[in-house]
Amino acid sequence: MDSDGQMNIARMIEPHPADRVALISRNGETTYGQLRDQADRLRGGLVAQGVAPGDRVAILCGNNRYFVVAYLAAAGLGAVAVPLNPASPAPEIERELTVVRPVAAVVGPSAAAPWSHIDRAAVPSLTCVIRAEGDTGDGEVALQALLESDPSPVVDVDADHIAVMMFTSGTAGSPRAAMLSHGNLICNIEQDLTARDHTREGDIVYGVLPLFHIFGLNVVLGVSFTTGATVLLVQRFDPATAVQSILQRGVTVVPGAPPMWVAFSHFDELPDDSFASVRLALSGAARLPNAVYDRVLERFGLSVHEGYGLTEAAPVVTSSAGLEHRPGSVGRLLVGQEMRLVGDDGEDVPVGDAGEIWVRGDNVFHGYFDEPEATARVLVDGWLRTGDIGMVDGDGFLYLIDRAKDLVIVSGFNVFPAEVEEVLSGHPAVAEVGVLGVPHPHHGEAVKAFVVPADGHDVDEDGLIDFAREYLARYKCPTKVVFVDELPRNAAGKLIRRELEGTIIGA
Repeated sequence: MDSDGQMNIARMIEPHPADRVALISRNGETTYGQLRDQADRLRGGLVAQGVAPGDRVAILCGNNRYFVVAYLAAAGLGAVAVPLNPASPAPEIERELTVVRPVAAVVGPSAAAPWSHIDRAAVPSLTCVIRAEGDTGDGEVALQALLESDPSPVVDVDADHIAVMMFTSGTAGSPRAAMLSHGNLICNIEQDLTARDHTREGDIVYGVLPLFHIFGLNVVLGVSFTTGATVLLVQRFDPATAVQSILQRGVTVVPGAPPMWVAFSHFDELPDDSFASVRLALSGAARLPNAVYDRVLERFGLSVHEGYGLTEAAPVVTSSAGLEHRPGSVGRLLVGQEMRLVGDDGEDVPVGDAGEIWVRGDNVFHGYFDEPEATARVLVDGWLRTGDIGMVDGDGFLYLIDRAKDLVIVSGFNVFPAEVEEVLSGHPAVAEVGVLGVPHPHHGEAVKAFVVPADGHDVDEDGLIDFAREYLARYKCPTKVVFVDELPRNAAGKLIRRELEGTIIGA
């Protein structure tokens, strides 16, 4: 940032030596010098295609170099990058495109199939389609051709200039496009770097979190590029290949979501020294069960540090990296942010009591695109109402309890699904579990659990209900347990409770 407040998130790759490796993707290395040149040239190509500051550029790429170059090129010219899930079905992609009205779209190979079913007439704003690979159709241009354009330099913008729009269902129900400015993103990177431990120059960061999710975009990419680290981009996760990559590449930082750590903890064939090179293991996007933390520590000697954040906060709010482990805690508030826990009466709750987490800081987003009413519900006098329920102890450590909207009310008593999930996940036969409330004729609601059994373990419904009763009040215990093959999760690993009833029942 310069002295008059001008900045651009794309400048984060500028200070580093040209020969330092910035990206490893498909076993190919891209240095910071090469990345700067590619971003500058694609930026020139976008300008030649008529993309102007403020225009939206949709990016439908997996975790690969195409995504990174397109993001840096678009943001660098003052356009708004709109990362979308390339694996989404065509109707969902089309709906998102009609919301943000992009002038250009960068389509990677993983989006080729759904893109072929997009009705271009439904998105009249779209004048330029850029194909990352493969043949180009009518009105399309090859990314490689644009990479041969004359370079265009990064344009500085005001801190409030929107850099990205990220679709989120987080604090406001149905998916909406959250507007994050250059100032929001840069501010949160700076806040991340106040954590006791964080990514540093020379680190090799495992990049499996999707880049179209804010955790992948601004923690994996943003923090890594700001510090001069190297990002190993991974398209798909499976534990055996992951450990092989981590060992071969000497990965030092592994950010992930709980399902990744669950997979590692239950993969008995992994050698005990699988994470010997790793100095920092991180988990976010959802609560990490204590039992999973314990298993990873016992098996691999690796302490997984939890954090808390959300898209609307760009995203990180708290971190436990470098702090003592406190079971269930997601760490302390980052420097540069304020937090309140607010009760139903609108007043701050005492230490140790549960309340809705409110956050304030320069990292807090600018609202939902074209959704003033939804924005007004979550932004109150500069405070972001997260919709998450938490508790803070006397030392300032935050503990997440659950989403307010997921609350189950049994005979007038409040039950937080996450508490039940935490208990059930402690059973050795449970790999994963999701809990929700279902209608009950006498109690209003009852607790229903969906369980993915761990390989090699036998368990039945009555056994799990009896197990829960050892740790929970009777009204909190599930009255029904359904065994399923997998839980419905979004690409970031967050459980989608509303889809639990539609999960596939296991044999």
